[in-house]
Amino acid sequence: MINIYPFTPVTPKSFNAYPKSDFDLESTSIRNPRKIKHYYFDNYHFHPIIMIKSLGNKVMHYYKLHPLIILLIFLSFGIATLIFLSISTNNTMNNYGKFETGLKLNDGYLFGKMRNLVMVAGHSVYTSSSCGKVDEEGSWLLEPYQRNRGQAATFVAHIKEGVEAAAGDEEALLLFSGGETRKDAGPRSEAQSYGIVAESKGWFVLELGSDILASASGPAVQFSVHDISVLWFLVWFGLVWSLVTPVWSSAMHSSRCNDHNTHHDIIGNQEKVRWKALTEEHARDSFENLLFSVCRFRELTGSYPQNITVVGYDFKKERFVNLHRSAIRFPESQFFYLGTPAAASSREAALKGEALVRTQFEHDPYACLGSLRRKKIGRDPFHRSIPYPNGCPEIEGLFRYCKASLYTGSLPWA
Repeated sequence: MINIYPFTPVTPKSFNAYPKSDFDLESTSIRNPRKIKHYYFDNYHFHPIIMIKSLGNKVMHYYKLHPLIILLIFLSFGIATLIFLSISTNNTMNNYGKFETGLKLNDGYLFGKMRNLVMVAGHSVYTSSSCGKVDEEGSWLLEPYQRNRGQAATFVAHIKEGVEAAAGDEEALLLFSGGETRKDAGPRSEAQSYGIVAESKGWFVLELGSDILASASGPAVQFSVHDISVLWFLVWFGLVWSLVTPVWSSAMHSSRCNDHNTHHDIIGNQEKVRWKALTEEHARDSFENLLFSVCRFRELTGSYPQNITVVGYDFKKERFVNLHRSAIRFPESQFFYLGTPAAASSREAALKGEALVRTQFEHDPYACLGSLRRKKIGRDPFHRSIPYPNGCPEIEGLFRYCKASLYTGSLPWA
């Protein structure tokens, strides 16, 4: 066969009909092609540099339209920031100073700055492995006379009352008092149980926060400098947010953050109370709750309390104020009692039982004779050795005393 194209190779070469550049018709010249920008990320709308540039352009746009408003916004932001930082720094230093005051060794005592005692008398042992069931009777090891609906809630009320009292007094040491009184509960004390419940409740941060906010809604509300600075910050934030939202919303549309910190310390009770909440784990009756807590206070602080606040059932006020306080001869003007009601289903029986116990203490104020002594021995199933009065030698005579008449020896507070 004759080759029609003798000068053409078998595989033809490609021919570029148009050059790989832009041709300018007016100047009849070839221009360099545009360089294509490459973004090395999946979605450029999320890139922080682009977001900042976009925000800056928007701010400049609003500044040209309303320069005075934009200047006021930034001026208010600067003032609010300075005030906020100043107050935050002062509060942090004050809290740190208070914390150090409590922990600083005073003549060798870790809590040497404490002057007042808040004592919560224990009534049962918490046995549940779940901290979310503190209000349920099945979570506590109850005596037959305690098995009433709402009984567990009264224990929690005592704990909360004690935390509130300690939180309101910077010089108050909080003691949960009660020994290992239940054989079936094992070696776990009433005092430990109350401390566990307080910890599980976050030291009642949210409850106290709502109470304070409710009381602040009255007509005599006063605003501090901190409140004003926060208000300025919120105003600035609202104005700036109106500018930022169109830019920021596109970047945050697919991202949501849930706050799981349900015990955010608004009021600060964890810092105010937790570090100074301790236990007295040997008391077997109400008189020992008071006497042993006074000795425990002396062990921890190196001195005896100037004021004593007892937390318990309201129907036991007469027993503590008139009988136990008199037995240790503590000044009545420095002794306080915070009582909470018993469960409604058991109040009548509780009043009858209290009348009987009060009569027994009238004849045996130091619970060292007869039925009160036997009851006390029955509440010590593990035969724990009582360490007192080793930590409070000044009142050793009060521990050794056992008569129906009141002790007349020397006492630090009498």
